[in-house]
Amino acid sequence: MGSKRYRHAKQLLITADGGGSNGGRCRLWKVALHELASQLGMPIDVCRFPPGTSKWNKIEHRMFSHLTQNWRGRPLVSHEVVITLIANTTTKAGLRIQAELDAGTYPTGIKVSDQEPAAVNLKRAQFHGEWNYTLLPSRKKP
Repeated sequence: MGSKRYRHAKQLLITADGGGSNGGRCRLWKVALHELASQLGMPIDVCRFPPGTSKWNKIEHRMFSHLTQNWRGRPLVSHEVVITLIANTTTKAGLRIQAELDAGTYPTGIKVSDQEPAAVNLKRAQFHGEWNYTLLPSRKKP
């Protein structure tokens, strides 16, 4: 969705909380994002919310509160119902949500070798480099 709207983007910013599959210590997260940066040919900045502070994430307030109001009391019986309720969420201020089902299948249990994280082109930020960093595309071989 974003590639059409931001055709001239030269960099991608991801704000993330600190847990789960995108956790700061998850090697697969960094390896996969580095692959994406290389595919897109642009740097990806990752900025994490410190532990316990994901409530500061603007999307938590701007979107999720309206979603829960929209589907309150409705049984979420299928993917179609969930996607339709999400996509029909709007606000008086003009928020419109675009949603579609990703029917892809994704492997689980992927193991990351010790060599793979070492090959990630990662530049740590000066401020809390353990949380904030830029994944640079792989250097092209001549």
